[in-house]
Amino acid sequence: MRILHTMLRVVDLERSLAFYTEVLGMRLLRRKDYPEGKFTLAFVGFGAESETAVIELTHNWDVESYEMGNAFGHIAIEVDDAYAACDEIRRRGGRVVREAGPMKHGSTVIAFVEDPDGYKIELIQHQSSSLDELPA
Repeated sequence: MRILHTMLRVVDLERSLAFYTEVLGMRLLRRKDYPEGKFTLAFVGFGAESETAVIELTHNWDVESYEMGNAFGHIAIEVDDAYAACDEIRRRGGRVVREAGPMKHGSTVIAFVEDPDGYKIELIQHQSSSLDELPA
C-alpha cells in the first residue's frame, strides 16, 4: 500500500494551479473536466503519480466558497533550506504565514505558507541525520 494523493477543494482552479506550479514548483500532471458532474480534477506534484504522492485539486463549478473546518492540519513538503524556500515563495507571490525557524520544543527548522484557499503547507528543512523529530 502507499498514499496516492491528498484532495483539496478549491474555489478558483486557475489561481490554485498557478500557486502550486509557479510558486511551489510542482507540475500539472493531469487535468480533466467532468461536465455532467460540473467539476474539474487537476493533479499536481513534484514527480510522477506512479512514484510519489500528489495533490488532487477539485474544482466544483458552482461553488463559490468552502468552510475550512478545524480538523484538517496541513500538507508537509521537505525542502533543502526553509529560509531560502520562504524567500523564493515570497518572491513568486506566495504568502509566508510562519517564517522559517526551529519548531517549538525542538530543533527541526520549519515554516508555513498558505495557498490561495487558505490551506497551510509546512516546509520542513531536510536534516542530514535521521528524522528524529516529527512535527506535531
